[in-house]
Amino acid sequence: MRFRIFEVEMIKASKIVHRNEARIRVDFPYNAEMVSKLRQIADARWSKTMDAWHVPYSSEAFDKLKSLFPEVEIVTSVPIIGARPDVALRLEKKEESLEQIEESTKGHGESAKLVLQKSPKLIDKTKVDVEITVTPMHLYVKLPKNETDIQFLKSFRYAKWDNANYQWVVPNYNRNLSLLQSYFGSRRLQVNEKVSLRVAGDADQPIVDKGQFLALNVHNRTLKLYFGYNKALIDAVKRLALCKWNGTDNCWTLPYSEPSVKYIREFAVANGLEWMYREEQKQKVLPGNRSETITRANPESYLAKLRELRYSTNTIDSYTYMFREFINYYADKELDDITEKEIVLYLQYLVSERKVSTSYQNQAINAIKFYYERVMGGRRKVYLIERPREEKYLPEVLSQEEVKLLLNATDNLKHKAILMTIYSGGLRVSEAVNLKIKDIDSSRMQIRVSQSKGKKDRYTLLSKKALEILRKYVSEYKPKDWLFEGLDGEEYSRRTITEILRKSVEKTGIKKHVTVHTLRHSFATHLLEAGTDIRYIQSLLGHENTKTTEIYTHITTKGFDQIKSPLDNLDI
Repeated sequence: MRFRIFEVEMIKASKIVHRNEARIRVDFPYNAEMVSKLRQIADARWSKTMDAWHVPYSSEAFDKLKSLFPEVEIVTSVPIIGARPDVALRLEKKEESLEQIEESTKGHGESAKLVLQKSPKLIDKTKVDVEITVTPMHLYVKLPKNETDIQFLKSFRYAKWDNANYQWVVPNYNRNLSLLQSYFGSRRLQVNEKVSLRVAGDADQPIVDKGQFLALNVHNRTLKLYFGYNKALIDAVKRLALCKWNGTDNCWTLPYSEPSVKYIREFAVANGLEWMYREEQKQKVLPGNRSETITRANPESYLAKLRELRYSTNTIDSYTYMFREFINYYADKELDDITEKEIVLYLQYLVSERKVSTSYQNQAINAIKFYYERVMGGRRKVYLIERPREEKYLPEVLSQEEVKLLLNATDNLKHKAILMTIYSGGLRVSEAVNLKIKDIDSSRMQIRVSQSKGKKDRYTLLSKKALEILRKYVSEYKPKDWLFEGLDGEEYSRRTITEILRKSVEKTGIKKHVTVHTLRHSFATHLLEAGTDIRYIQSLLGHENTKTTEIYTHITTKGFDQIKSPLDNLDI
């Protein structure tokens, strides 16, 4: 009888003992037609434990198996005399009858049965052909390169090759693991199960178990959701606005909002998951590329004073963030013990080490001065560091044709109404989300902007086309208070508007760097090119100083076609 090292075949059968009963195990790559044939054998069963089909160990079943699958290979595995006890090689030999199989395994007793059932403890890891690592969300498959196997793995939805770790990544849901084990079951296969999943493979990333749900709040801007595969839960989070899969961090992400957190928590708890909520702590960079976690909070008096003086939400966010960075730079010192020299050193660090912009540096200076001068009531201080000269950048502007393309590429009625309203009145994104239904004055064709930047009210333009689309929008969506409402009737998200614009820009193929504020710049430039007096434009935009509005005179191309380059006057 000739023995040879086990090789991959289409379908293989071997003797096993399953639940104290002799059975014939049948291994083959998953195929619906083959499964249908196998079911013709009386008492053919699928075993979740072995991830394989098995039939009765009888002459009738054996003969039926051979008649259905003439190409079947009968495999008997026996221990090798003299081999190390922790090593068991699988050997293959062809048998023609059930009696020959029985004869070949005589005398091996329980040892043979263990080998036949492919106990993982007897596998030599150095000789494993295929290794599958199981986590709650993914199946990581390592195997030698083989075009047939590659095509099989590609057949799984969302399967991808991980070039960094030389392995295939397959989502762990439905019957994916069973299909993989059935396909590779006839080879030297090792399956490793990890109960916990370390997200993104980083030691600093969160660990999530199968029964847990983690919501990570990143600086009150983004929510990152980590959980094992749960179809109902995935469907629930996908219903949230702008929720999408982040393949880099292996999580679902969406803009942060308290209603979203409440909705997700209730759904997770209802599905029996352990709810975990964490706020990601900001890292500050110190000289020498060292990092330290920001743990020290701002004094309550700092935020209270900002609110007392009625600073805008944007200013409050900027000041509290900048000041928190500062006090954590000197985390081991009391606030009152930080000297003027140390404040100057921190400001120099921002410039030399952090390479921050002049705008960022100026905001940091103002945030620090606010505490010592306004909160503590100290005298005005001048720190011995020159305020940097601010860089002068010309804003990006769209042509009228590009604005037309952008608006036509926005299919959703509500989204189009938002973008048209912003361009119609040259609104800031904060002004757009703060609009209320009563702010639209259709009789005077004006939009009232209340308490905008600098705590000022103003009126701006309402175009006829914008009014027409707004009437259709209000008729269909029926907002109650805010002109543009969120899911639960709350103020619309600024981040959502940014995402709406980004998708529309992608559809048009415009290569310029376009933001929501670009529509405001375009509004002013197009008015100037149409001959509108710059003082009117200043009023419509809400600029306090004419110099701010004058920047658009550097952008407009009106009259350029009438100016002749001096190069054209040269006889060359």
